[in-house]
Amino acid sequence: MRAYLKQPLVISTLVAMFCGLITLAQPLDQGYWNTRYRFGQKPAPQSVVLVTMDAGVNASDREVARVLNAVAAQHPQHIYLDRKTYTASPELQGTIDRLGPKLSLVARFAKLDRFDEGSIALPPERVVPQSRLVVSGFVSNFLGYGVSSVVEAQLGGKTYPSLAAAIANRSGGPGDTVRPDFTVDPQTVRMVSSDVLLSGAGSQGALTGRTVIVKEPRSGFSDLVGYFAHRRVDPVFLDIALIEALREGPPIDIDWFVPIVLCTVMIFMTQQVRSRRLRRMAYAVIAFNILIGPALLDQVGVVSNPAAAIVELASFAGIRVWTKWRQAVLQTSRSGLPNFLTLTQTPLPPQHDVIVAVIGRYEEFLATLPADLHGECARQIARRFAVGCGARDICHGEGGLFAWIEPTRPLDQQIENLEGLRALFAAPLLVGQHVFDTNVHFGLERNHEFDGLTRVNTAVASATEALKRGRTVELFEAQRLANAAWELSLLTRIDEGMRNGDIWLAYQPQWDYREGRISGAEALIRWNDPVRGPIRPDEFILQAEQAGRIDALTYWVLDQVITATERFNALGPTFQVSINLSAQLVDKPSLISSVAEIVRRRGIDCRLLTVEVTETAGMCNRPAAIRNLQALRSMGFRLSIDDFGTGEASLSYLAELPSDELKLDRRFVSKIVHHERERHIVASTINLAHALRQIVVAEGVEDLSTFELLRQLGCDVGQGYHIAKPEPLELLLSRYATMAEPGTARAQKR
Repeated sequence: MRAYLKQPLVISTLVAMFCGLITLAQPLDQGYWNTRYRFGQKPAPQSVVLVTMDAGVNASDREVARVLNAVAAQHPQHIYLDRKTYTASPELQGTIDRLGPKLSLVARFAKLDRFDEGSIALPPERVVPQSRLVVSGFVSNFLGYGVSSVVEAQLGGKTYPSLAAAIANRSGGPGDTVRPDFTVDPQTVRMVSSDVLLSGAGSQGALTGRTVIVKEPRSGFSDLVGYFAHRRVDPVFLDIALIEALREGPPIDIDWFVPIVLCTVMIFMTQQVRSRRLRRMAYAVIAFNILIGPALLDQVGVVSNPAAAIVELASFAGIRVWTKWRQAVLQTSRSGLPNFLTLTQTPLPPQHDVIVAVIGRYEEFLATLPADLHGECARQIARRFAVGCGARDICHGEGGLFAWIEPTRPLDQQIENLEGLRALFAAPLLVGQHVFDTNVHFGLERNHEFDGLTRVNTAVASATEALKRGRTVELFEAQRLANAAWELSLLTRIDEGMRNGDIWLAYQPQWDYREGRISGAEALIRWNDPVRGPIRPDEFILQAEQAGRIDALTYWVLDQVITATERFNALGPTFQVSINLSAQLVDKPSLISSVAEIVRRRGIDCRLLTVEVTETAGMCNRPAAIRNLQALRSMGFRLSIDDFGTGEASLSYLAELPSDELKLDRRFVSKIVHHERERHIVASTINLAHALRQIVVAEGVEDLSTFELLRQLGCDVGQGYHIAKPEPLELLLSRYATMAEPGTARAQKR
């Protein structure tokens, strides 16, 4: 039963029923009908004419009698007098008696939604007999908009017809209500001023054969009633809309729960459709029916408030979107298997071991497979683990990591089981037409007193250690807990940090000596961990590389930098932004395709971006790295050799890499003012770079003397605290926008 109640359709239906029962969805109905009746308006019936008393509510009985006599002189079909109060002055009484059955008096209920004797002032029978008295009152919504009207009213044991029912010559039972025809435009109601009528100017024959309502104007807020698409109006306009509805036949009113039932049935039937394309089309049809259907039904006389059904549809869609998002977070994008968050976010059962397996050379497998087979590769590996260990759920992490839980056994038996599980991978792995020999290592964690996050973390650390040492199984030792916790935090917290802003980018401006302005910036990653506080980039980047998270981190940085680059270049002249490329990524086969996809999706001009590669980077596959860098340069990226002069093969780098820029390391730049040797090295490097048609960027410009000396030595670009410290994007954008304003002075160093 509990599982049934957790289903999205059941939840959304219950939410809609709740909103319908307590009228919580009325604001939606209000907005819906206000919008619907703005379209398809029609003119009011010309058989009804309003005669307005120009003297207003202060009109004397004598003036009212004169107007009634003037109306009667044009031989209307019937006259209705609509006043707030009725007196029995001889002159008015005489007119009422003389007109006889041709005149009826209108008594209005003083308050909306109340139709009892206490809310209406009926004129005494000596003024007008019961047979010549009609009433008017409306049922309203929460904003005081009239939504229906009584057809008859029982007062003091007597039955009185409504004004609209009397004019339309319709009848109904006591308590029956009818919805006005809100497609009638109240601004088209035919109206005649009492002054014009009495003067006879242009009004002759205007009332002949028509129903005439003589009314006092109403302007107080409490006297007016809301009219869909027209705000608040005199209630007589709703009476006229009601006349039209009664003449065309009272609309059929469908209770609010019927659309909910229909919506539920349609969604349930759609869920049974297997084709994703047909299912999406069916959902579109459901949305159309719920949103447009009531408006179409209203045109044929069927009224159905859609708000509760809209709430159900919106709730269902919201739950589905949230569910899919949650699944996307808890599953890897390519394999469809649950990732490590599944283990860390749910309590682990007691007396169960956590086992993490790492596949050797996993990245090499993926490099030789087409992208569409990456998921199949992970699923095949997971199936082998499931067959061997009997676990129902095998979790998949990046870098060839797989994890599951098993009931605790004696240590020697558990290790023996893992040895047997490893034997399953002696047989080659067949993925499509590709065959691979696999090698698997295990990390075993059985400290049951730790929380799930810590236990998975320690198992990851143990599996990594087993792979490094070439062991089949590595058992976690408690003294390694601190380091292991940090390794796992990278598997779970880096993604979280990128989402919630704990990981962010600072930008350090770069000064162009030739143009005399800030012409670019280097993007520098920062991490303010809620637990550990600020973490040095060299610490967590190294850990991210070891844990296989550097790919996602680098591509996130690139995406953020593209956004920043677009914003900078929208403010002024060309602005170059630099990013650092990890040594673990520079020779990966997937680098170019991943970067190309980001560039295609964002539509950025790659010439505005500079990729910095550290010359001390230990590349596993140097030829592949060179090919990747050449491919990046072909796409338009500028390439920069970072920390030039500190590596083991500086000139070799300069000869091999297709670079556009050299970045002089701060260890040389910071000493050029007081040390002649370093000054000559920097000067020679600048000349060498210029001979190779490369730009020189000097890092570590910490004071004015160094800044000016670099200018004299011919340096192209400077970067350091003397120019500006790294700062958040919004702060630098604000400052740069001020510099780029027309008429302002050129950018100044700070």
